[in-house]
Amino acid sequence: MKEAKMKMEGGSLFVYITCEIDHHTAKKIRESVDTELARAMPKELIFDFSGVGFMDSSGIGLILGRLEKAQSVGATLVVRGLSPTLRKLVRISGIEKLKSLSVI
Repeated sequence: MKEAKMKMEGGSLFVYITCEIDHHTAKKIRESVDTELARAMPKELIFDFSGVGFMDSSGIGLILGRLEKAQSVGATLVVRGLSPTLRKLVRISGIEKLKSLSVI
């Protein structure tokens, strides 16, 4: 999958996103991550956004949906590598205030 690369390390599933996130790419990432979450059952899901130059509201939906899926398998969700622009989008959306989501 060219939109994201996944790697299981220890009890953590790392998802390195390497594209702009819009409705179409979010769907592909969502499907792949959900499949891997169910298979690997990690303790922690880590989204790395350092390869993302653009994200619309679909990216916020991607994060929120994966938070729910992660919780369903007993995992926490960490979002890291946000550019200043993406960090602002996340802050404006209010999702960084969710207790079970860590934005670093």
